[in-house]
Amino acid sequence: MTAANNLPTAGYDDVGWITADQMVEVDRVMIDDLGISLMQMMENAGRNLAELIVALHAPQTVAVLCGSGGNGGGGLVAARHLANRGVAVTVTLGSEREKMGPVPAHQLRIVEAMDLPLCPEPPPVDVTVDALIGYSLRGAPRGRVAELIDTVNASPAVVLALDTPSGLQVTSGETPGVVISADATMTLAIPKVGLRAAPQVGQLFLADISVPTAVYGQMGVGPVPDFRHGTIVELQE
Repeated sequence: MTAANNLPTAGYDDVGWITADQMVEVDRVMIDDLGISLMQMMENAGRNLAELIVALHAPQTVAVLCGSGGNGGGGLVAARHLANRGVAVTVTLGSEREKMGPVPAHQLRIVEAMDLPLCPEPPPVDVTVDALIGYSLRGAPRGRVAELIDTVNASPAVVLALDTPSGLQVTSGETPGVVISADATMTLAIPKVGLRAAPQVGQLFLADISVPTAVYGQMGVGPVPDFRHGTIVELQE
């Protein structure tokens, strides 16, 4: 099936759903057993996110809010691809650059070399990208990240979350503190169970980051996502 946005669709029950701990194991197998690097997965995630943003909204301006981990790195990749598509992009960091992991820090250096603006606060834009916290949420968002979540929720911009709305626990669906209220969420590889009924998710999309289907089979997870008709699938209840 194909949605009005021309993306392929699948029902919620057409794919398997996993927990945060299972996603940790997927990442481990990808990196340790298969040799598919975090850099490769991050590139796939960010490119797909940029593609989805253009497909849904064709925006002229986008603000990307990036955390210090892999989720933030995916946001930075998306910023690069959006800029290459002629979109005016700004980047706002959720932490000091010294706290960024090595792979996200590499993506930040690329963005800076492209002279994309780094703004202390996100400016008024058509679309805001939430790439602050991924599936590894531990407790309530605090400090700078919590402040940015409040800023995004008070903004009239359309909000797209990468992997999960920041502040949402992807296994339980609980929100221990402030949480992004997204218009749409693009989750990665295979959907997480906590997203299924969470109202903060909005439209739910699933993006391929090159996980071989055998990885899910070894874990007893299924049905596996079907990306034969495109690398982004809209999931529908």
